[in-house]
Amino acid sequence: MTLAEYVALKQQKIDDTLRRLVPSETVAPESIHKAMRYSLFAGGKRIRPILCAAAAEAISDSPDGVEPAACSLELIHTYSLIHDDLPALDNDDLRRGVPTCHKVFGEAMAILTGDALLTLAFQVLAQLECGTDRKSRLIEELATAAGTIRGMIGGQVHDIEGEGKPPDAALLEAIHSAKTGALLRASLRIGGIFAGADEEQLSALTSYGQHVGLAFQIVDDVLDVEQSSEALGKTAGKDAQQKKITFPAVYGRERSREMAEQERMAAHLALRPLDERAERLREIADWIVHRKT
Repeated sequence: MTLAEYVALKQQKIDDTLRRLVPSETVAPESIHKAMRYSLFAGGKRIRPILCAAAAEAISDSPDGVEPAACSLELIHTYSLIHDDLPALDNDDLRRGVPTCHKVFGEAMAILTGDALLTLAFQVLAQLECGTDRKSRLIEELATAAGTIRGMIGGQVHDIEGEGKPPDAALLEAIHSAKTGALLRASLRIGGIFAGADEEQLSALTSYGQHVGLAFQIVDDVLDVEQSSEALGKTAGKDAQQKKITFPAVYGRERSREMAEQERMAAHLALRPLDERAERLREIADWIVHRKT
């Protein structure tokens, strides 16, 4: 199976599972469930749940039931995008190629939609069919990655407070290792924990997640400068308009591309303890760095 075929298959499985997990638009209150489904199924590459599934497959030949755990990551990610786009934060009109949630459903409903997706993510993990100890570890992983101490929300705070400040490498690292990196790293760890990874295997997945997470953000920052809004599915050039601290702002585009390539190679090396079982993860690292959108 080619990587493109693998990704398409995983995207379909994730979407099918999300449709099962998220209440139907006909379930009261219909408005919130319609908004949740609108934001979830507007598009998106599903990179985080795909990484989660691929990590589980690198550990176990049959990690049955990993899809709901993987979907918890997409629920958190989508909630964060909805809240990021609100007027109080990035004030954006476009996400995944369609109008943002608050533009369609209003600010109050967008806030509640994000809240609902966040809450549902932990309900999904709590209802997994696995041992209590393993379930507890998965819940802790997701909560930590989404939280304030070196987690997604902490990174978002650094991002907001860094707007308009001179480009600074230390602040850039603090923002993106938490805002983007934490959830990507957790994607690998959740997949590994679900599949029963030992400490050496989990360490390899964690290191890979750190490198591929950084590579993802570097490329994202570069694409924001180079690509159009139509290609990206979101407002291009927004980072520069808001004077955000980005990799091109600190290092320039050429050096940023070099750094992304270095992180890609480091991600490959991190997987050495997993040998050929992790080949799909290596391919995903290449895809993340070489993507154009």
